[in-house]
Amino acid sequence: MLLSPARHPLFVDLLAFIAGALLPLAFAPFDIWLLAILLPAILLWTWDGASPRRAAVRGGLFGLGLYGFGIHWIFISLHDYGNAPAPFAALATALVVLAMALYPVALGGLIARWGPPPGPARWLLVFPALWTLLDWVRSWLLTGFPWLAIGYSQTDAPLGQLAPYAGVFGVGWAVALSAGLLRTVLSNAHWRARLSGLGLLAVLWLGAWGLGGVEWVEPAGAPLRVAIVQGNVTQDRKWDPDALDETLTRYVQLSLPEQSRSEVIVWPETAIPALLDEVRPFVAALAGVAQQTGVDYVTGIPTGSRESGVFHNSIIGLGRSPGLYHKRRLLPFGEYLPLRGFLLFFRDWVDIPMADFTPGNREQPLFHAGGQPVGLSICFEAVFGSEIRRALPDATWLINLSNDAWFKDSAAPHQHLQIARMRALEVARYLARATNTGVSAIVDERGQIRARGPQFQAEVIRGEVRPLRGLTPYARFGDWPAMAMMVGLLILGLFLGRRTLATTA
Repeated sequence: MLLSPARHPLFVDLLAFIAGALLPLAFAPFDIWLLAILLPAILLWTWDGASPRRAAVRGGLFGLGLYGFGIHWIFISLHDYGNAPAPFAALATALVVLAMALYPVALGGLIARWGPPPGPARWLLVFPALWTLLDWVRSWLLTGFPWLAIGYSQTDAPLGQLAPYAGVFGVGWAVALSAGLLRTVLSNAHWRARLSGLGLLAVLWLGAWGLGGVEWVEPAGAPLRVAIVQGNVTQDRKWDPDALDETLTRYVQLSLPEQSRSEVIVWPETAIPALLDEVRPFVAALAGVAQQTGVDYVTGIPTGSRESGVFHNSIIGLGRSPGLYHKRRLLPFGEYLPLRGFLLFFRDWVDIPMADFTPGNREQPLFHAGGQPVGLSICFEAVFGSEIRRALPDATWLINLSNDAWFKDSAAPHQHLQIARMRALEVARYLARATNTGVSAIVDERGQIRARGPQFQAEVIRGEVRPLRGLTPYARFGDWPAMAMMVGLLILGLFLGRRTLATTA
């Protein structure tokens, strides 16, 4: 690149922000996944020769662009459905964006202060490893919010084939490494270095593509006929007691024709918008019909009692395989209030129905549907690969229930589906995903969509799910091998950088 970051600092600051603002286009629903390599390479260039403070600022601007445009839909859920005043919803959204932007702030500042000078050690070792470690930290620190981890952008790209080996964070490292290699190729280095960079890029991408051909699983039974019922109940009507009969009638009418042609019928998260104790006659009647027709119903419903004040966001199984599951990983502020003593004022400004759940036990009996053990997750739980791995190796397929009506026609439902697809790819299992207003889908073990419903329509999505057994390396070991490799690469990069400085001194 001919423009010098040192000579045009304000323009380069702006460029860092623009690069971050464009990065959401690499994710669903836009899926311009090459941007996930090009734009971080631009960020790397903006750090060349920058002071630690300037590099941190540019990392922050990049983060403000990325998360400001990538997760702005938080405002919709707080204002449009949480009834929060617009200024409060905007402030709360801005605080989340600022918190997320601190990660690229740290990335830029740490690399500029303690990292090696611009060159291969920085671009190919320290930058990819530190980016990946920070994405991983973001997945668990302060309850965790790993949304827009860069590996998700590659679900349909060759690098996505690394997911069964190293999970989404391993894919993210390959993306950041590709950005570092691109930075090497575009640098003013000797032509041999550029050729070497292109060669390494080719090896990385061809290697990932080749690894995608390895089969880690095998059939565990005959395919299951599955019907996903998407009720399309608007969020403003969902929890209205006067609309309960209408909601239940809609789901039943959509489901009855499926009982003769499906083995499993799946309803979304809290499809029954009332406590189980309050609708037991309806649930018992539905269970009786399911048993007579030989079908399994899997539906979301809140459980608990007002007397005890303990509530769970739950899934029940009705029919041939009765079951009960309580959501383990709750959504902060949406399903429980963290740091309640300090943040109780949040409840004074936001009114979210059923927003005080208790998490389920970490270990729960394995759920069954269609005569097969199935791994369950509810909404936010699909963001965490560690949650999905809990049901393996026993689970032969996956079900995810969600309600993305909170976000209207924003990018959030599409981003959420992309995240769920990555979970299926990591552990090589079919996934049936049922949502209230979309996007409902059946995803195969390679993360590819086999059946998909339209948004904002009452619809039944039909398809087959193949039960599978076997473990991918990621399903067996989780994130720890990849994180150990990141630490090793980071130490190596810092060591080589010190040697370079010592040699040139």
